[in-house]
Amino acid sequence: MSFNMYVPTRVLFGAGQLSNLHAQKMPGKKAMIVISKGKSAKANGYLTRTEEQLQLAGVESVVFDKVEANPLKSTVMAGAAFAKENQCDFIVALGGGSTMDASKAIATMATNDGDCWDYVHGGSGKEMPIENKPLPIIAITTTAGSGSEVDPWGVVTNEEKHEKIGFGGIDELFPVLAIVDPELMLTVPPKYTAYQGFDALFHSVEGYVSKFTNLMSDMYAITAIENIARNLPKAVKDGNDIDAREKVAFGNTLSGVVMCVGAVTSQHSLEHAMSAYHQELPHGAGLIMISKAYFTHLINKHVCDDRFVQMAKAMGMEDAKEPMDFITMLVKLQEDCGVADLKMSDYGIRPEEFETLAKNAKETMGGLFLCDRSELSIEDCVAIYEASYK
Repeated sequence: MSFNMYVPTRVLFGAGQLSNLHAQKMPGKKAMIVISKGKSAKANGYLTRTEEQLQLAGVESVVFDKVEANPLKSTVMAGAAFAKENQCDFIVALGGGSTMDASKAIATMATNDGDCWDYVHGGSGKEMPIENKPLPIIAITTTAGSGSEVDPWGVVTNEEKHEKIGFGGIDELFPVLAIVDPELMLTVPPKYTAYQGFDALFHSVEGYVSKFTNLMSDMYAITAIENIARNLPKAVKDGNDIDAREKVAFGNTLSGVVMCVGAVTSQHSLEHAMSAYHQELPHGAGLIMISKAYFTHLINKHVCDDRFVQMAKAMGMEDAKEPMDFITMLVKLQEDCGVADLKMSDYGIRPEEFETLAKNAKETMGGLFLCDRSELSIEDCVAIYEASYK
């Protein structure tokens, strides 16, 4: 048994923690604040509060507000050029998973030559080593979905190639500081609360059934599954339920650690292909769409029956005895959160694409297929898409 316990991000967790930013050691005197191209960070006052905290710490800041959901390579390169132009010492990623993911790639390209895809492993990436240390990152997460505040990976889409691939993975891309403040999550709309919560849930579900489970990953994963599954419906129903928000945020951060001490599986590869071709598809929504068929496939292979039973118990079915009890609880959770009827067709996905998507998943994020306890063929992937289609 072996696992990597190196998770160096310092985490400030709890309501009101954003107000403590100014008291922390800063990695430089000039920050680039990265936010999404939407208006939420500005409208909710989070950007102003962050700027004030940096000013109290003696840090000058500039704002890059171009990041889209499923961040694009072109945006990363524009952000890197902006950081260089403004001679920024570090990055403050203020937002959800897309903002934090983009920030890691921006931090890298601000100090390294060439194109972002030169350093990507998979697809058409050139697999070059990252030679120069990226800019330090402070992550202030305003959602509970990706766990990106405590991991060294950023997912970026090459819009020219329809490739959505994890970027980075080096120790220097762990944020030096993460602020997980559930007060910043109170304004997330119900459907996005659900999408993000399921993304966090699946990081731990996949981590709990992967080939690379260990005592450390199991501890984090089952605790995350319990906290998310039992509290996400409350957060969806009442966005101001700070207790539910805090527990979902706790589960999300733990799920981020699961990806560092364990591994996720090919469900994420299958969804990355979907949103690589359909930019407007939220990552969490895509995962929800394929989850029932994906995990039913694993259960039918009987690769880890006891683990599915344990997850069903963690989700609230204390008398669970069969692996399919997990599917029962998964579907119930989706129904309770109002996301059981999501349709691929609503995002323009068509059945004739399924083989292309399956091959793309294998070619771009093939490493996650190696984490599966039972190998998925192209035909298996297509069958999962077909069973999920509405």
